[in-house]
Amino acid sequence: MAHVASIVYRPKNTGRPQDRYERVPADRVRLVEFRGIEGDMKGSSTSRQLNVMCAETLAELGAEGFQVAPGEMGEQIVLAGLDPAALAEGTHIKLGESVIKVGILRTGCARFEMIQGKARELAKGRLGVLATVVAGGEVAVGDMVEVLAATT
Repeated sequence: MAHVASIVYRPKNTGRPQDRYERVPADRVRLVEFRGIEGDMKGSSTSRQLNVMCAETLAELGAEGFQVAPGEMGEQIVLAGLDPAALAEGTHIKLGESVIKVGILRTGCARFEMIQGKARELAKGRLGVLATVVAGGEVAVGDMVEVLAATT
């Protein structure tokens, strides 16, 4: 059964180290509608509220030499047991009490390359997705993941 495997976020008032993504692991967070993770520096009203990846994809990338400990790929929420094809743009996914809407694929950036020491093209199409929170609520590591429906 698909479930939430890990959650990390960047608390407000933290620095931005150049050699890694600043992320703190959490067992439980509150997702805020149209903002992202409560207390997260990344939280905003844009379409880039959450970075979501699949655990199985992280394992593949780790086997290729990428740093994949929680948060090291820039992800915030990792889902296990979910077919990456389920992360199609427009799909609504229930995580705990909350619902997210899948947006576009993450592409990586120059900072990603510097932190990983690898070209972003090596992970092209496998960096997960950007998502927005359409229904807020608590989500915890171990919560079931349910694919609801796709919208346009």
